[in-house]
Amino acid sequence: MHTNAQQAAHSAQRRGHRRRLLGLSSLAGQLMWVQLGLVVVLVCVAVLALVLQSRTAVMREAEHRSRAVAEAFAQAPVVVRALDSSDPSGVLQPWAERVRRKAGVDGVVVFSPQGIRYTHPDPALIGKHVVGPDKLTRTLTRTVKVSTGVTVVSTVPVTRNDGSVAGFVSVGITVKRLQSTAAAQLPVLLGGGAGAFLVSAGATLLVGRRLRRQTHGLGPVELTRMYEHHDAVLHAVREGVLIMDTDHRLLMANDEARRLLGLGPGREGERITELGMDPQTVDLLTADDVVSDAVGLAGDRLLAINIRPTDAAGGPAGSVATLRDTTELRALSGRAEAARERLRLLHDAGARVGTTLDVRRTVQEMADVAVPRFADLVTVELADRVMRGDEPSLPGDPLCRMAVSAGPSPRGGTSAADGSAGEDSAAAAQGVPGAHRTGRVPQGPAPSVLPFPVDELVTYSLPAPQAQAMSTHQGVLEAYLAGLEARLEGSGHAGRIRELGLGSLITVPVLARGVVLGVANFWRYQASGPFDEDDLSLAEELVGRAGISIDNARRFTREHTTAVTLQRSLLPGALPHQEAVEAAYRYLPAQAEHAGVGGDWFDVIPLPGARVALVVGDVVGHSLHAAATMGRLQTAVQSFSALDLPPDELLGCLDELVTKIDDNVGPDAAQISGATCLYVIYDPASGHCTIATNGHLGPALVQPDGTVSFPDIPISPPLGLGGEPFEKAELDLPEGSRLVLFTNGLVADRQRDFDTGIEQLRQALAGLPDGTPEETCQGILDAVLPPHPSDDIALLVARTRRLDVEHIAEWTVDRDPAAVAQIRTEAAGRLAAWGLEELGYATELILSELVTNAIRYSTGPIQVRLMRTRSLICEVADGSTTAPHLRRAATTDEGGRGLYLVSRFAQRWGTRYLDRGKIVWTEQSLVADALPANGVTDDALLDQWDDTGW
Repeated sequence: MHTNAQQAAHSAQRRGHRRRLLGLSSLAGQLMWVQLGLVVVLVCVAVLALVLQSRTAVMREAEHRSRAVAEAFAQAPVVVRALDSSDPSGVLQPWAERVRRKAGVDGVVVFSPQGIRYTHPDPALIGKHVVGPDKLTRTLTRTVKVSTGVTVVSTVPVTRNDGSVAGFVSVGITVKRLQSTAAAQLPVLLGGGAGAFLVSAGATLLVGRRLRRQTHGLGPVELTRMYEHHDAVLHAVREGVLIMDTDHRLLMANDEARRLLGLGPGREGERITELGMDPQTVDLLTADDVVSDAVGLAGDRLLAINIRPTDAAGGPAGSVATLRDTTELRALSGRAEAARERLRLLHDAGARVGTTLDVRRTVQEMADVAVPRFADLVTVELADRVMRGDEPSLPGDPLCRMAVSAGPSPRGGTSAADGSAGEDSAAAAQGVPGAHRTGRVPQGPAPSVLPFPVDELVTYSLPAPQAQAMSTHQGVLEAYLAGLEARLEGSGHAGRIRELGLGSLITVPVLARGVVLGVANFWRYQASGPFDEDDLSLAEELVGRAGISIDNARRFTREHTTAVTLQRSLLPGALPHQEAVEAAYRYLPAQAEHAGVGGDWFDVIPLPGARVALVVGDVVGHSLHAAATMGRLQTAVQSFSALDLPPDELLGCLDELVTKIDDNVGPDAAQISGATCLYVIYDPASGHCTIATNGHLGPALVQPDGTVSFPDIPISPPLGLGGEPFEKAELDLPEGSRLVLFTNGLVADRQRDFDTGIEQLRQALAGLPDGTPEETCQGILDAVLPPHPSDDIALLVARTRRLDVEHIAEWTVDRDPAAVAQIRTEAAGRLAAWGLEELGYATELILSELVTNAIRYSTGPIQVRLMRTRSLICEVADGSTTAPHLRRAATTDEGGRGLYLVSRFAQRWGTRYLDRGKIVWTEQSLVADALPANGVTDDALLDQWDDTGW
C-alpha cells in the first residue's frame, strides 16, 4: 500500500509541474498561446474564402452532375426497350433507384411524352402526371425552389433509333446536398490547422524539455479522473479480470469475472483455492508460469484463460488473469466446420461420382465417397432392371444390392462386401485425419460372415424405412434404431442390425426424373452417434446428385446394349462352309470411354464355281446409326454378290446405292457417305485373286515362305463421294498364302500413327510364318492391338487352298451339234472315274442342254469344265453376253423347256459374265437322293426337252 501511495504522489507531482509549464506565467506557455492564436486566425480566413468560393462552385457542380446523370441514363439501350415494353416501371424503377443512390442525386424520374411518371423516389407518385416539357429535343437544365430547398433539375429526351422521342429522364439534385459536400472539407482544413498547432506545440515542449524532466507528479484532479476512467473501463469490458498477489489471494475482480466464476461480493482477500472453482481452472490460475489461451471450466462454460505477471514493467508483484467466455464461439465454430465439411463432401462427390457410364461403378463411387466421412456403412440397392438399362417397375420388385462400402467396425474388422471397403474406408483405417467426426478408428479382426453381400436380392415392405422412402419419394431418418428393431423383428433385418451394432440410419430413395431407381442406406454404429436433420438433408443432396449420374449410366447401358445387339446380329455368327480358303476372324468393339458402337464389319460369301468373296468394311462414326448402316451395306454387298459381279463393278453398284440413299434422306438425318469397303474374290481352281477397294486399307499378303507384303491396290474414293471409276487389282496366289483383311482401328490409334501400326502388323505376320488363320488372328491382336482401342476392329485372315487338278476336267467344244454326244461321253467317263456314276444321267442331260444352246445361239469358242468340290459344278463358257432366262413353256410351244430341265436337275444355276462372254454354271449335290423324283420317267422328261428352248 505504501508503494501505491508513492506512485500516486509522484504522478500528481508530474501533472502539477506540467500544468505550471503550460500556464501563462511561463515563457513556454506564452509562446504556445501566441502560436495557437495565429493558427486560429489563419483557419478563420481560410474558412471564409472557402465559403465564398463554394457558392459558385456548388451551382456549377449541381448543373454538371444532374445533366451527366440524366444523359447517361437516357442513352442506356435498356431504357428505350423498357419504355417500349409492357411494364416500363417494373424494369426502370429498381434501376433508377440504384442510379440515384450511387450518383448521389435526389431523384431520377422517367416519364412518357404524355407526362406519366414511370419512376420516382416516392413510389406513390409513379403513374401520376408530371408538369414538364413534352416537345423537348435537347437537354434542358433549370433551377427551381421546392420545399427541400434550391434544386437544379436536368431533363433529357430519350430517343429511339429513328429519332422519335420515347420519353424523358429528369434528374434533380438540391444545392444543400453539394453544400454539405463542400462543408466536408472543413474538417480537413481544421485538421491542417490542428496539425500546425501540434507542430508548434511540440516545438514549445522541446523548449521546455528540461522542465518536464523535473516534473514527475500529478495533481489531485488529474489523478482522480484517471482512476475513475480506469475503473469504468475495467467493469464495462466483456472480459473477466482477476488481480492476485504472490500468495494467489484475490485482490480485485471486475463484474464480468464475478459473473463467469459465480463470485459473490466480499470475496477479495480469499485464496483462489477457496473460491470453489473447478480444479482444472484453479490449477491454471495458481500456476506461476505465463498462460496463453488455456481452456478452463466454470460450470457449463468454457473459458479461455490468459495470465501475465504484474511486475514485468516495474509494477507490484502479483499476476493478472483475463477470462473470456468461448462457449458460444466454440459451438458456432463447430457448426461452421460441420457445414464446411458437408460442402467438401458434396464437392468431392461431384468430382468422384459419375466418372464413367457404368451403373455398378457409379453406385460404388457414391457409396465410397460417403464412408467414413459421413457414415460408417453404406449399402445401395437398385432394381435389377436398372442394371440392364431398363426402366424400373417399382414398387413390389425385389432390389439387388449393387454396392457396399464400410469403415472399421467397433466390433472389429470391416463388413464390406467381398471383404473390401471403399477407398475412404481404407484411409480411415490408416488414421487419415478427418476420417470421422467421432475421431475413433476401431480395429479388430475381419468377420467370418459378411452380413451385407453384394448382388443379394432384398425386398422391403412397410413399416421398413426403405419402403417408406420409396413410396413417399423422401428420405427417412431413424436417429435411433432401437425402436426400429422391434418393428422389423419378423423381416430378418433386425438380426443384422443387432449383429453389426448399428445405431442410426438414413435411407434415401434414388430418384431420376421422378422415377425411383432404388434406395441408398447410410448407417452409423452406436459408438459413432446418431444422424440428425442436417445429415438427412446432406444425404438427400448426395443421393440426388448421384441419381442423375446413375440414370445417365442406365440410359447409356440401354442404348449401348441395343446397338451391340443389333451389330452382333448383323455380323456373321459362323463362317459359311466353302473349300476355297481356310478362314478365321476377330471382331473387337472399341474399349475407350464413351466410344459407343462402331460400324466395322466383315463377311465371307461363297460364290459359284467354288470361289469365295472376302469382304471387310468400315462405317464412319460410333452410334446406333453406324451399326444400322453397317447392316444395310452388308446386306447390299450380299445381294450384289448374288449377281456374281466382279469386285470393281460390285463396288460401283454399292457406291451408286449409297449416293441414292443419301440423296433421299432428310436434311437432319445422318448420311452414309464416307464408308469404306474392301472386296476380294479368290478362285481356288486357278489361284487367281481379284481385289478392289473404295477408300479402305488394302490387305496384307503372307506368302507360303513367310514373306510379308502389302500389294499395291488402286484405291478409289469412299462410298457416296463418286466421281471416280473403281479399279481392281489381280494377283495369282500360290496355295497356302494368307490374306489379312483388317479395318483401320487395328493399325491407327490416338497413341500412334498409321505407319507405326502398319510396321507392327508386318512384324507380327513375319513372326508367324507357318501360323494357321486362327493363330494368325490371335498373334496379330497380341502384338498390334492397343491397350484401350478407341475404334472397333474387324480382322479376317484367309489361307488359300487349291483344288486338286484330278478333280477338274476341261474340254474345248467344236461348234458342231455332233460334238454334244462326244461331250456327254467324256463327262460320263470322268464321273465314273470320280465315283459319281449315279449323277451321270442328270449331268449328261444338263451338259447336252447347255452345250447345244451354246452352239446354236452363241459366238466364239465354247469351253466346258467339270469340277468336283462339295458339289459337282458344270460350267459352259462361250463368247456371247446374252443371258438365258427360265420360263414355263406352254403345251403348244416348240421350245422353252431346256432351262426348265436344267433347273429341275441342278440345285442351283446361274450366269457369270466375263470380260468377253459369259459362263452358264450349275451345281449338283453329290448325293443321288437329292435328285428330283416325283415319279417322272426318263421318257417323259425327254418328251419335254427341246433344243430350241434357249
